Amino acid sequence: MDVYQEAVCYLESQHVPVEAETEVLEEDVFQEDTVSCLLSPLLPKSLDFPDTPTLSSPEEILERRLVVLKGILESEEVYLRELEALLMPMKALRASAGTSQPVLSSRQVQTVFYQVPELRDMHQSFFSGLKARLSAHCQTEPGPGVEGEKSCTGFELMVGDLFLKMVNQIGLYGGFIENYEEAVKVVRKCTHSDPRFRTLAQSMTSNNSSDKTRTKYTFEALLYKPLDRVTKTTLVLRDLLNTTPMEHEDYTLLQEALRLSRSFLSGVNESSQCKREVTLSHGMRRQLMRDGFVVDASEGERSLRHLFLYTDLLLCTRFKQATRGKQDQYRFCWYLPLAGLKLRWVADQERSLDANLRLHTIRTKMYLLRQQLQQHAVCGSKGLALAARSRKKLEQMELMLLTHSPVYTLELHSPSCKSHTLLLSSLYELEEWREAIHKLTTDNIETVPPDLLTLTSACVKLRMTQQPPLHSTNAVENEESLCGTLSVAIHSACGLQQPACVYVCVEVDGYEFYNKQAQTHSSVHSLNPHWDQELSFQVDGAQHLRVFCVSQSDGQDDTVLGKASVKLESKTLNKRWRRQTLHLGQVEVTLSLKYCPHPLEPPSSTAQQQPVFCVPIETVAQQEGVLVPHVVRCCVDEVERRGMGEVGIYRISGTTSEIAMLKTAFNSNLREAVTRLRSAEVNAVTGVLKLYFRELPQPLIPTVMFQSLARMLEIQDINSKLVSMLSLLNSCPDPNRHTFLYLLHHLQRVSEKQDVNRMSLQNLATVFGPSLIRPPVVGLGQDGPTVDISQEVVVQVQVVLYYLQCNNLPEAQTSLPHDTDSEDETTHM
Repeated sequence: MDVYQEAVCYLESQHVPVEAETEVLEEDVFQEDTVSCLLSPLLPKSLDFPDTPTLSSPEEILERRLVVLKGILESEEVYLRELEALLMPMKALRASAGTSQPVLSSRQVQTVFYQVPELRDMHQSFFSGLKARLSAHCQTEPGPGVEGEKSCTGFELMVGDLFLKMVNQIGLYGGFIENYEEAVKVVRKCTHSDPRFRTLAQSMTSNNSSDKTRTKYTFEALLYKPLDRVTKTTLVLRDLLNTTPMEHEDYTLLQEALRLSRSFLSGVNESSQCKREVTLSHGMRRQLMRDGFVVDASEGERSLRHLFLYTDLLLCTRFKQATRGKQDQYRFCWYLPLAGLKLRWVADQERSLDANLRLHTIRTKMYLLRQQLQQHAVCGSKGLALAARSRKKLEQMELMLLTHSPVYTLELHSPSCKSHTLLLSSLYELEEWREAIHKLTTDNIETVPPDLLTLTSACVKLRMTQQPPLHSTNAVENEESLCGTLSVAIHSACGLQQPACVYVCVEVDGYEFYNKQAQTHSSVHSLNPHWDQELSFQVDGAQHLRVFCVSQSDGQDDTVLGKASVKLESKTLNKRWRRQTLHLGQVEVTLSLKYCPHPLEPPSSTAQQQPVFCVPIETVAQQEGVLVPHVVRCCVDEVERRGMGEVGIYRISGTTSEIAMLKTAFNSNLREAVTRLRSAEVNAVTGVLKLYFRELPQPLIPTVMFQSLARMLEIQDINSKLVSMLSLLNSCPDPNRHTFLYLLHHLQRVSEKQDVNRMSLQNLATVFGPSLIRPPVVGLGQDGPTVDISQEVVVQVQVVLYYLQCNNLPEAQTSLPHDTDSEDETTHM
């Protein structure tokens, strides 16, 4: 807060009225020499922890602490308005980048607003959490005369976890600071060259809803705000720690937050002054490009490690958290030069039964701890201490899960025959690491042998990631987080450069009580793949959805064609489907989202797929969220891909063992079944499709319609017969009718190749008739005259043949209509 604001707060606390200024305030951009502020230290080099507070009494200390917290809250609100003002033109500038006369190019937009949305989200979460805590404290604050140990004086007000969570994400400022000078160059260049941007850059305003004042800024002034803000973080934490008694439960948390803040700013100072010190012979400096926590499986055991990617090497370290009052340390594990480094990633490794049971035990304990936390939250001051202990246990459980749950493998192979294996729990994170390493390895990199001791010791100051990515540590509870069932229907994709077998992978964040990843089956070889597959997630605390489009090739590594991240907001999602198109680079993926909030059940030890064979087709369609079961569509797609010219297709049977193997796969894992379908003999594919229809408990055309169909075949008038047959078909249940139509259209396409495959409509009707239409069983209460077996076969074949010979069959609908509340949305990533 500035001096004026402090004076206003003091006068208002003394019930002295203050007349607000209503004129428009204008803030000039900083002076020219301020742009080079990154070349000088952000703060003094040594910042010690504050001394123990020396105010006369704990009550006075805590009263001052409350004033400091309210000042921080007001300052945070002003800063959020400034970030919102900075982001206001981003959407319009991004939209204009795709026009013939852009104000800024797409690259310039990305440079100017780099990391600003993430900073806004981080501070919005912190502001919401702090505001809720202060509001709850003010509402429960007792009146005069109430006494008691640690009662109304503020000991029950705990905010240290909020500050620690924010500081754990302070690494976002590292990217902003690295990009800052380039962003200012773009703003200045476009201000001078484009009158449209000049008008925008000189007239940006921030509105204060409380006193209806408007503050006017220039673009450069707003860009400087995050830089100014991060330099004050340590000072703010020192002030707060100075007014927090040592016996307060916040004291240790605030000490840790202050230590992390100092470490980050120290690293920023060092990087801005020497750019990571080491200069390679061709003039390029060794610079830290990325760091983060991964699981190292190189020695046969899983170990959580902190990985640092420099411009010429990859350094793996073991993080050793410091004891109270001391600095963190890193221990060297291994390093690999980037020159000649080969990467290979393997998607979704299968876990053993023991591993799954161990993970289920951890997730169940996490779920129970999460329930305890929610119960403690409504217990007032008594529940805060219990909540702190439960949160600590939850962090320990989540750390174990982070170590033992990853299934995505990234293999590193160097020319010196040294290899290391990294495991990551998120495909999104794996792809970011792979892209960052691959980009550096494609350059002509020279590796200067590093001073490993110095390089490892410098990790504390250089690191951008302070803590492992634990949801219980980094997340701030808010109403926008999803808790319930999130359904994602993947429809189709387009924009592929060449035909490919493609699948879509979806990830959600939040607490890891349940599986957070799911994949569609692999599509047929196509330029425009279709799935219409519904994926369902049980989520708690979810705020983001990540979508990947992956190309699958035989004998080669899968290739990520594009990825996107979507922010999930409970206010925009409901029980009705919302359809949208995501732009993942050149690939577009169309999907629908639906969200149903509800209390969550404990995690299940097994998440096995429900069987599809010998199950009523209505049940299968309902559990898959479709009208035509996936087993039918996948088999038909495979036949049309490589079996249309096969002589005797559908008449010649495949091997019994291969058909049984495919049946088992479809009953247990759709994705694995489709993979096996790709390599199966085509007659085994047709065999499993015929077997599916034969084993339906009720035939595709319901038994009660058999007698009616037999009578309709005898109608002589062509038009009357057609109307009657189509009317009867329309009376079938939706899954039966659309699956029957889907199959009929497919068989018509097969018969078009009868010169090659020797399968006419008559032959196809003979093969499928007995499977699709069955007479009623005698003695089960069926009315009407009985039909002898020879006539049964004639009716079965003739009914199917009649429908196959229709030229005006209705089109089949493969999936349920995903009704939306509004028009389709398009998200560009």
